[in-house]
Amino acid sequence: MITIGSLRPEDRAGWEELARGYKAFYRTEVPDEGYEEMWHRLLDGEEVYGVGAWTADGKLVGITHYLFHVAGWTADVCYLQDLFVDEAVRGQGVARALIEHVAEAARERGAARLYWTTQEHNTTARALYDKVAAFNGFLRYDYPLAR
Repeated sequence: MITIGSLRPEDRAGWEELARGYKAFYRTEVPDEGYEEMWHRLLDGEEVYGVGAWTADGKLVGITHYLFHVAGWTADVCYLQDLFVDEAVRGQGVARALIEHVAEAARERGAARLYWTTQEHNTTARALYDKVAAFNGFLRYDYPLAR
């Protein structure tokens, strides 16, 4: 039995463990203060939203972050930015439930679409994504802004 809902102040330690796992998977370094800043942004719930998945005994086993933004040719869109599930519960529907929770938030807001990105080599996640969403063929490029 998994419960899905908004992250709460008491989830800080569990959230950071999962967030660090997510960043490690994508080989992205974030300084300690980056986690602190993100946590406060999630709790503020004004720009970025955080959702958790808890087991029956109250352990946080999955997280996702999402935000809404303007799109030039349509209504607001919802970007599911981060999604990470504890290895011990993968394959049990946690990621799907987190995605569905964000989809419901997007519907309630009247967003035109919900989308996310992942790396090409993330075959485990892509197997789920191919079941719940449509791959539209786009590839993402990141232009370096630092000088």
